[in-house]
Amino acid sequence: MAAVRICALTELNENEALRVEIDGVAIALVKDSAGDCHAIGDTCTHGDISLAEGFVEDDTLECWAHGSKFSLLTGKPLTLPAYEPVPVYELSIVDGDIYIDPTLTKEIA
Repeated sequence: MAAVRICALTELNENEALRVEIDGVAIALVKDSAGDCHAIGDTCTHGDISLAEGFVEDDTLECWAHGSKFSLLTGKPLTLPAYEPVPVYELSIVDGDIYIDPTLTKEIA
């Protein structure tokens, strides 16, 4: 699958998450406080809750329901009760637009 245009970079606010769905794959698109963009799986692995409704702090996204924080870089949970990671998707910025391919996940060591 080719990458799909999501939005213009200027449409995404810092420290906020945007829930997008591409071919049935729910993704949280986040611009962190440094201005870097990240795309991670939108569903908390603890409670089946949309992470995009949570709180962005530095390079983490916190689930609003039970407080699990996920790394935007690795998808790994940094706090309990979640213990399973969420996928991290490759994204690209071309001519000021954000593109995501939901079939391409980053390999995290």
